[in-house]
Amino acid sequence: MFIQIIQGKVSDEAGLVRCMDRWTEDIRPGATGFLGCTQGLCDDGTFIALARFESAEAARLNSERPEQGAWWAETERCFDGPVSFMDCPEVAEWMGGGSDDATFVQVMEGHTTDPHRMRELLDESADRVHELRPEILGGTLCTYGDGGYVEAVYFTSEAEARSHEKLEIPDDLRSLFEEEGRLTDDVTYYDMHSPMLVSAGR
Repeated sequence: MFIQIIQGKVSDEAGLVRCMDRWTEDIRPGATGFLGCTQGLCDDGTFIALARFESAEAARLNSERPEQGAWWAETERCFDGPVSFMDCPEVAEWMGGGSDDATFVQVMEGHTTDPHRMRELLDESADRVHELRPEILGGTLCTYGDGGYVEAVYFTSEAEARSHEKLEIPDDLRSLFEEEGRLTDDVTYYDMHSPMLVSAGR
């Protein structure tokens, strides 16, 4: 899997929603290799989209489509300032990956000194996290550049997520979480309170 992350500050929310709806209806059917997208507007006006493709080649071919270029020329006007694109060739899914059943998605962006170990820690903790936090449906971890990473966690609801945040963490999980903390820095949290989840088939 390959994920392209699009991020920018929004100046025209209604216009952006219209553009994203039009992409889903008109542009997506011709996007070969498109697997799905998680997108949403966060509290500070930042829009984030994590577009999943079968490969980097599929993402590149989609970007080169004339209809994609025309659509983006219109969509870009909905942003205030530059929009960043992050290509993530290394993607790990845990607890089944993202879920279209989620009603709340939390995105974490930061830097890691050891992306390989981060992926191992997610695998090692997945079963225990599922037991302790049943409202977590799954997640993805993708890396780019020199240690940059973006992790998306999918929840059944924000209320359940906030409630379970107060649970005491068992010792076996705490040690894994503490190790993960030592591997990361400059972490920023973005909450998608009303995520728009698009799959390849609908």
